Amino acid sequence: MEDRAIVALYWKRDEDAIAETAAKYGARLRSISRGIVEDAPTAEECENDTYLEAWRRIPPHDPSEYLFAFLARIVRNLSVDACRRQNRLKRRADVVSLSAEMEECIPAPDDTAARMEAIGLGEAVGRYLGTLTAEKRIVFVRRYWYLDPIPAIAERMNMGQSKVKMMLSRMRRGLREYLRKEGYVL
Repeated sequence: MEDRAIVALYWKRDEDAIAETAAKYGARLRSISRGIVEDAPTAEECENDTYLEAWRRIPPHDPSEYLFAFLARIVRNLSVDACRRQNRLKRRADVVSLSAEMEECIPAPDDTAARMEAIGLGEAVGRYLGTLTAEKRIVFVRRYWYLDPIPAIAERMNMGQSKVKMMLSRMRRGLREYLRKEGYVL
């Protein structure tokens, strides 16, 4: 079923919307969650919570043009929250190190004004990603959105781990410079 038709079911409050969403995107949503929580039952719970959250958010939102991205963001946030609830983030060194890597480029919001700038910052990061080649964008997103480990990215992209590490380092440096030019104080 097409995304527009699925979203139309949500707008009609038809429960088939959840079944259609699960049929089309369930495996991909579970995969995102499992990559973060590293636990199949928790990933399944996050997937199910994603459908509930989509039910709550559609309407008023109309993600007809970007349904998977809409759902992926929800499942990712729910998965990270599940890790926090279970104190796994402290035990997962890769998540902690990813946070440290990105703190080099993007300041963490520490007040209300900074949080309000987050939308603009997100758009600036999106513009920066638009300047990269498709290969670099994939590596960046796999690392910092899906939280994939470097060996998995290297295997997926058919390149060496050292190349992936160097690409990520250069992209972080490039992002930092891009954000400075955009007026962000780092």
